Amino acid sequence: MISLRVPRALRPGDKVAAVSPSWGGPSMFPERYRAGKHQFEAIFGVEIVEMPNTLAPAEYVAQHPEARAADLMQAFADPSIAGIVATIGGDDSIRLLPHLDLNILRQNPKVFIGFSDTTTLHFACLTAGLRSFYGPSLMAGFAENGGMHTFSIDACFRALSSTQPMGVVPANEEGWVAGSTDWSNPVLQAEPRILAPAGAPKVLQGSAKVTGHLLGGCAEVLEMVKGSPWWPSLEVWRGAVLFYETSEDAPDPKYIRYWLRNLAAQEILQSLNGILIARPDPAGRPDYRENLETAFVQSLGEAGLSNMPVLSGLDFGHTQPMLTLPYGAQVEIDCSTAGLTILDAGVA
Repeated sequence: MISLRVPRALRPGDKVAAVSPSWGGPSMFPERYRAGKHQFEAIFGVEIVEMPNTLAPAEYVAQHPEARAADLMQAFADPSIAGIVATIGGDDSIRLLPHLDLNILRQNPKVFIGFSDTTTLHFACLTAGLRSFYGPSLMAGFAENGGMHTFSIDACFRALSSTQPMGVVPANEEGWVAGSTDWSNPVLQAEPRILAPAGAPKVLQGSAKVTGHLLGGCAEVLEMVKGSPWWPSLEVWRGAVLFYETSEDAPDPKYIRYWLRNLAAQEILQSLNGILIARPDPAGRPDYRENLETAFVQSLGEAGLSNMPVLSGLDFGHTQPMLTLPYGAQVEIDCSTAGLTILDAGVA
């Protein structure tokens, strides 16, 4: 178990800052950004405010990680801002880390949500002792075509606005989106995408009921954070439930084996209480999921962990709809039911 400062719940009338810590997507797809902004405001009854570089040209954003970091620091330091949401992910938020002041994060706990490349910044929050939230960004999640899915709305609202324990993760009865959409076509923004049956999470291995605190993120981004000052110590990992997902890049499962072997070499795998694997590959290739799961079973077996509880096929990360997961929250995996319960409230 780890102790993190828990931010207060979002309330109607709050101001929430939109930041672009990775890719400058809002400048390239402004209608997509506006759709996500309006959806977030409607769900929480808040006002989204932009930082100086949130809407800056993508080329400028790419060339100036210090400006992106300054936006994030300004949003955390501003007492009039109650929360922060990433506009979109990308591939280089690791470049922000030298420009962050962890004392500002530490002294100003507030809701911070995003996924994918935002994993890097979640680990900065973790290092500062602050809970953050692995969940939808404005352009990937809140701006879902035809409106955000009810499953995503309910999960995010429970995480960011309710002070009650988040409870049992419900079954996804809406289905899930396989494939991508053209953000440059505004006509498509209003058209809901076709959903395939979601199917229930499955027990990949293990038979026990275990608890642990949530740690994890996007696989490819975790590789960028490894070895940095923001990579958690073994003590932070001890007793954790690792949540693990792959991006739309869908890395070859052999690389997953390599990366898991690294975690075993650090004795991180051996210190975990369980693992949650997201629904992989937005393209929906069944062989990819099967090969990814095989990589986990093989790697855990090599480390003598064939009985570790592992659930696979959960709705978080690069999938729609998606859950919102609070870092450091206690969860329970029940292998007898393939169930997941978040035992803590996300916010205070």
